Amino acid sequence: MSRLRPKIVMIGGGTGLPVILKGLRKQNVDITAVVTVADDGGSSGIIRDYINVVPPGDIRNTMVALSNIPELRKEIFQYRFKTDDQFFSGHAIGNLIIAALSEMNNDNIFEAVQQLSKMMDVQGHVYPASNIPLILNAKFSDGTQLAGESEISAAGKTIKEVWVTAIDDTKPKAVPEVIDAILDADQIVLGPGSLFTSILPNLMISNVGQAVLQSKAEVVYICNIMTQKGETERFTDAQHVKVLHRHLHQKFINTVLVNTEPVPADYMDRQKYDEYLYQVKHDFKGLRAEGCRVISDNFLKLKDHGVFHNGNRVVEELMQLIGRPNSWID
Repeated sequence: MSRLRPKIVMIGGGTGLPVILKGLRKQNVDITAVVTVADDGGSSGIIRDYINVVPPGDIRNTMVALSNIPELRKEIFQYRFKTDDQFFSGHAIGNLIIAALSEMNNDNIFEAVQQLSKMMDVQGHVYPASNIPLILNAKFSDGTQLAGESEISAAGKTIKEVWVTAIDDTKPKAVPEVIDAILDADQIVLGPGSLFTSILPNLMISNVGQAVLQSKAEVVYICNIMTQKGETERFTDAQHVKVLHRHLHQKFINTVLVNTEPVPADYMDRQKYDEYLYQVKHDFKGLRAEGCRVISDNFLKLKDHGVFHNGNRVVEELMQLIGRPNSWID
């Protein structure tokens, strides 16, 4: 049976995922974004604590990246109230809308996001990794443990492993649509995003991790450009991959995209981007030892004294990797 378009599943969260999705939206591909639901900080965390809903922030940003609605409507959806507004302080309008729709659907965040996707003319699919809020747990190299994404990142310790638990004590599980998308994918893309708090929380949902291992798709990891405070301090690109392989007990990543363009000295605003430390060092021998094909190039984008991935360049590589097999028809 021929496909109309190749199917790409992106798994992650944070600010890196939307950057790539914006570029993919312009391509003739079927996109599914599987988004983390273990965020407990900022507006998302406050909403989660008050009304026990899946944290909506990463979902909101992902939907905007794939939306075809006019820019003004996107700006309204993304608008965040000023901190001196006591009632709405710091909340994004989109977060409140997602929370309201979830409540209207008897706390079914998956159904709420599908309804909102139609309203926002989302090109592709946005799937919360779980239908219930999850708690990220971590064990550090000194043997201590902590629960909560923001607590873990702020601990300043070396993370040994992470796992997720559900707030209602049930086993964390993704809905069938998420698993079906992964198993039917032609390409699975991890990142870019925080290794321990954006990517692994998804893979630690047991049926999500198993689906990635079982999928026949090529698994591509977009390695971070900078190391991250409280998570990947002093990490090489190979160490990022080793952590992923260790958590799923298998060498499952086929291809790694790494940026080789140097970040200019003193370019970054260290106060504004205080979580980012140094540029990730390269260990190509280590990556090959992990069984990965390495694609190294200039994927760097400098903007507003911050360091980001160049979404268009990354998408170009993803499109070259996926090719145009005869099973797809235009």
